[in-house]
Amino acid sequence: MGRVSASAPPPAAPDHAPDSRARVWLAAGLIALAGLVAYAHSFHGPFILDDLPAIAENPTIRDLPAWRQVLSPPTNGETVTGRPLLNLSFALNVALGGHDVRGFHALNLALHLAAGLVLFGLVRRTLRRPLAPPALRAHALPLAAAVAVLWTVHPLATESVTYIAQRAESLVGLFYLLTLYGFIRSVDSPAAAAWRIASVAACLLGMATKEVMVTAPLLVLLYDRTFVAGSFATALRSRRGYYASLAATWVLLGWLALRTGTRGGTAGFGLGVTPWNYALTQCDAIVRYVVLAAWPHPLVIDYGLDVVKSSFAVWPQGLALLVALAATIVALRRWPAAGFLGAWFFALLAPSSSFIPVATQTMAEHRMYLPVAALVTGAVALGFLLFRRRLWWTAALCLLIGGTLTARRNLDYRSRLGIWSDTRAKRPLNPRAHQEYALALFHAGRVAESLPPFAEAIRLFPGYAAAHHNLASSLLALGRLDDAAQHYARAARLKPTLPEPHDMLGNIRAQQGRWPEAAGHYADALRLRPQLTEARIHLANALVFTDRPAEAAAHYALALREVPGTAELHNNHGVALLRSDRPAEAAQQFSAALRLDPQNRDAASNLALARSRLGAQPGR
Repeated sequence: MGRVSASAPPPAAPDHAPDSRARVWLAAGLIALAGLVAYAHSFHGPFILDDLPAIAENPTIRDLPAWRQVLSPPTNGETVTGRPLLNLSFALNVALGGHDVRGFHALNLALHLAAGLVLFGLVRRTLRRPLAPPALRAHALPLAAAVAVLWTVHPLATESVTYIAQRAESLVGLFYLLTLYGFIRSVDSPAAAAWRIASVAACLLGMATKEVMVTAPLLVLLYDRTFVAGSFATALRSRRGYYASLAATWVLLGWLALRTGTRGGTAGFGLGVTPWNYALTQCDAIVRYVVLAAWPHPLVIDYGLDVVKSSFAVWPQGLALLVALAATIVALRRWPAAGFLGAWFFALLAPSSSFIPVATQTMAEHRMYLPVAALVTGAVALGFLLFRRRLWWTAALCLLIGGTLTARRNLDYRSRLGIWSDTRAKRPLNPRAHQEYALALFHAGRVAESLPPFAEAIRLFPGYAAAHHNLASSLLALGRLDDAAQHYARAARLKPTLPEPHDMLGNIRAQQGRWPEAAGHYADALRLRPQLTEARIHLANALVFTDRPAEAAAHYALALREVPGTAELHNNHGVALLRSDRPAEAAQQFSAALRLDPQNRDAASNLALARSRLGAQPGR
């Protein structure tokens, strides 16, 4: 590729025949078909890991018309925190098909295929730009199709498509590509203003989806300078209003970031991982990502919480990255198109793979969703310039291998046991892999088998509150109450903000008839999370057994305001009122219980008792 000055616009492109509509549609159909075949086994994978709090347990996505609630996702550090559009997409799935995983997987795949088609259009129109070598311009359509189809079936994208919660990555990737595509279309279109508006709108939507979108306005400017205007000054001068509008989308991202702070203690500074150690970890991570882009094995859904503590451990990787960064900077001046691909790669990884710690996930394959497109584009373009016709056979072979590996990887996601057994085998020192595998065994009814992997997770990470809590649940299911109580207590000490261990400790003490202790634990759970209605009901029950009926009645009344009443709840509330010498109110609760369950003998006898007391009162 010849040297092009960055200070002047590139020369005009020679005339070329436009691609026929039939050929464009044929290429688009090939991309979609390849994606559908590669992901045909992905539709039945269950909710796993982050899917549970972000979707299955997320109360803000259950009522789509309540849009204020939908656009205010939980702030406790889950995948949807600070990402209202992602939360809205999950709410749309729930509105259309409930929590049926097939609907979630179908939308994930649709977004991925749409991103592949937009990438096809983006690469095809870029290769038609004057800066591209004549050989690439002449074959823009098949080369763009090769890039898009290879990226669509690339196994490294599987996590972003099949792991439902990582829709965050595929959705923001689509908006990122649409932002660039809208700009490219605006350059030569008679409807330039409409395309620029579409580009800014896509950028704004991306900012509401995931933080990686922060670099999009800068990458558009770099694209303009590289392929259109020839210099930053010319680009800014020619499209001042457009770039001001793109920059304005940062306001939304900034506002969302301020609202979420450290994303519930998952990302940011002061979370136990220093910026330096995180940056060292990313040296290893990024080199590993590049290797996986070329040879996608082994793929791992969860690498754990490992952090590199010494620069000596990763100096070869660090040196390789410094060389790559330096080469990108030089290329931006001497070979702008190649430099742009390098900048694309690093700009997309920078928000999550630089020095700002993501404490709960120091390495993750989904971060390569869009960066791998830059690597695939560079490989296809270079392969064509060097080998020409042999490239097509190589691309066909890569398509076959990539699609097969993606289809095979999707089989791992078909069950919780499958994906965590795979992860545990590949990352034996990852405590979360053992904990999630044990949890999958527990939910499969194999409770006794879950004990050793829970114990292994705790051995690897003694401060693992979730593992202690879940081990306690297994012990409780096996009837080992005192052992379970010890681990619930340990979980409560390790994570003092967690209410569930206190609630479960209360349940154990209630089973043992130690009602004053049970009431204390339930009160602790409610103090930590006042909206935990289940703990409130448990506390009310315990207060009845500790002869504090008036307090119990107050908690029952609050619970009935928070959740629809059951016959049992109304009956218990009535008992507390009756013991508080409030027979008229008690009778109303017993009547409500009987309306819900006319065969409820306890409520019927209690109603008779309440009425007899009412009849015995003076003046009646």
